[in-house]
Amino acid sequence: MTAAVKPVAAQAITPEVEAFAGRVMGDTSAWMVTTMAMLGDRLGLWRALAGSGALTSAELAVRTGTSERYVREWLSSMAAHGYVDHDAHTGRFTLPAAHVPVLAEAGPAYFGGLHQALFGLTGVLGQVAGAFRDGGGLPLSAYPQDWWQGLERFTNGWFDHLLPGVWLPALPEVHAALERGADVADVGCGRGRALIRLAQAYPAGRYTGFDIHPESVAAARAAAREAGVADRVRFEVCDVSAGIPGSYDVITTFDVIHDAADPLGMLRVIRTALRPDGRYVCLDINASHHLPDNTGPLGAYFYGVSILYCMSTSLAQHGAGLGTCGFNEHTARRLCAEAGFGTVTRVDIDNPFNILYEITV
Repeated sequence: MTAAVKPVAAQAITPEVEAFAGRVMGDTSAWMVTTMAMLGDRLGLWRALAGSGALTSAELAVRTGTSERYVREWLSSMAAHGYVDHDAHTGRFTLPAAHVPVLAEAGPAYFGGLHQALFGLTGVLGQVAGAFRDGGGLPLSAYPQDWWQGLERFTNGWFDHLLPGVWLPALPEVHAALERGADVADVGCGRGRALIRLAQAYPAGRYTGFDIHPESVAAARAAAREAGVADRVRFEVCDVSAGIPGSYDVITTFDVIHDAADPLGMLRVIRTALRPDGRYVCLDINASHHLPDNTGPLGAYFYGVSILYCMSTSLAQHGAGLGTCGFNEHTARRLCAEAGFGTVTRVDIDNPFNILYEITV
């Protein structure tokens, strides 16, 4: 029998309460703005605004085949939050040039995919609440297409622009191996964008992606065919906990280890599959093992995504449940040493989301 819950006595509205209520109002508004930004991305409103100068709501509606009344309300919301500029005299709206790469262009600063992915996570809230009560987690099959597609679109900007242009130049030994024609494996390849970009940039190599999510592997194979690199890139549905087939000059993981059911076991099989002079390139979350170091908007985002996906999918497999911040630099160095790796080098990249490591036997 459930005990009766005693009502909480009303408290005075002190200045401290008012200040915190104002902060919560701002956070709540941010959720709404993110949702509206996602709608703008889905309906092509941001792309239509980009580089178009000042538009009325009617002109934007005509360009996008949408209802003027809805567009007017959407523009008002975006103007109220400062995403677009509004000229009260002409009634026109402008997307500032500095906002275009963030909202309308598929580059490294683009948030449209992330907004779609976060919208997808709302579909599993009920199941996550159930996991709070009875433990366990959520299988990959529980997540809707908006999550997978949005995550792909968000990370594509990294793989298209940062991987060949920033990360690999910071890894001269890896770059040289790829130029010669390396055997490369990507563990937890998702929809395959990283390997496809590597195959385009380094056509002499041979590339294999492994993932346990069949739908992602199917999408990766289709993307490789469309990109014209299927002759040197293949994708396999594979649970690498039992070992990675073959041996490789370069093995990569991109935001994978912290999600793994058995992070140490995954590192061990990567170590086993890596050739003696090979290189393991590991991208993971830029977080600390001390909670006070993770405070602020980015840390709060990491812990939230951890509950909604990273930790929960690991726990669904009776795994370690490291969570999004769990494979921080402190833990990465400890687990890599336990897995038998020799050196772990943090590579200097300017990325608030991630840390890049070059790891050798």
